[in-house]
Amino acid sequence: MVQRSLAEWLKYQERIHPRAMDFTLDRIRVVLELLGVHRPRVPVITVGGTNGKGSVTAILDAVLRAAGRRVGLYTSPHLVRYQERIRIDGAEIEAARLLEIFERIEAARGEVTLTFFEYATAAALVAFRELAADLLVLEVGLGGRFDAVNAVDPDVAVVTSIGLDHCEYLGTTLEAIGREKAGIFRAGRPAILGSRAMPASVGEEAARIGARLEQLGRDFDFERTVQGFDWRFGRNTLTALPPPALLGPVQYANASTALAALAAGGWLPGRDACATGLAAVQLPGRFQVLPGPVEWVFDVAHNPASAAALAATMRERPPAGRSLLVVGVLADKDAAGIGQAVAPVLRPADCIWAVTLPGERARSAAALAQVLAPIVGRDVAAADSVEAGCAGAAHEAQPGDRVLVFGSFQAVGPALEWHRLYCPERR
Repeated sequence: MVQRSLAEWLKYQERIHPRAMDFTLDRIRVVLELLGVHRPRVPVITVGGTNGKGSVTAILDAVLRAAGRRVGLYTSPHLVRYQERIRIDGAEIEAARLLEIFERIEAARGEVTLTFFEYATAAALVAFRELAADLLVLEVGLGGRFDAVNAVDPDVAVVTSIGLDHCEYLGTTLEAIGREKAGIFRAGRPAILGSRAMPASVGEEAARIGARLEQLGRDFDFERTVQGFDWRFGRNTLTALPPPALLGPVQYANASTALAALAAGGWLPGRDACATGLAAVQLPGRFQVLPGPVEWVFDVAHNPASAAALAATMRERPPAGRSLLVVGVLADKDAAGIGQAVAPVLRPADCIWAVTLPGERARSAAALAQVLAPIVGRDVAAADSVEAGCAGAAHEAQPGDRVLVFGSFQAVGPALEWHRLYCPERR
């Protein structure tokens, strides 16, 4: 067998299947069965939704590990390293083991082709079996019904929110998108809804399947307090919990949803473990703050709903000085909607750089600036790369200012790497 580096393997996986998106579970089910991982021997929590699923998976992982569980966590996409997608007991999978698993998948699949995401899903499930995870938390990549993660039956399914995103694949209405995302529900098993407002299709699909629906605001809820929050779910109550370490008001709903999933599955630990996990949870790229004389913040707000959540956090945590925004948005995303969500929290002295993102789905900085300028009511500078936008903002920033890099993962990931290598305050 040809020995490939990780970079070579990933390029190879991108071209195994003729289409990047091909919605069926037939291929992945065949390969998972050939690998012997189609039915995990341990409990599974599957998390889908338009926004919030990354935060909920991170909170689940942190709380469970605080209680002593060995969690297998599968997320996507990655920001900097592919290995971020597969974590066991909080640690990224080692590259050498990942390459061995890729070789085994390649030998097992025969003539069956897999998409890039299907290949990653198979690798995660093999890794979790071999490294003895005792509970799996799997994040849906896109949609739900035909996502590769859905080839595994969850013991508890979570849908965090429904918004207009990936409409070219999931449908152009909230009802259509909700029906696709509810495809991860299973008969007789808990289905946790992490939003107070859900399209009717989600409840209809749960009823059709026979899932046990539990919804924020109806079956479980939280109340913010001066020092944190109180949480309840039926007879389960946890009081005086600390605020989640993830910043932003939306994180209280995400934390409550994660706790409800654990309670519904019978895995809710005691208050101390919950508090420890909430206080320790980390998730790069979700209002991630790197402090300094100039504060840097990174957030993957890549659709109008997530941009609205970002704006709410900006309103709660204004900088002492100006906000210098660096934004990159893919061509198939609603750049105007993102701009409209953020515009109300901008101040007259704030500045914006639009950046060109890498890849086939990229939108040029000039095109993005043209969309944003009339919405935000100011000139928008155009930078030909994420790195150039970050350098421009860093040059302009003064002590007390905040540089906020947001938009697509393809903007935030390279910006984090640029900041690590070149930010003047870190040299």
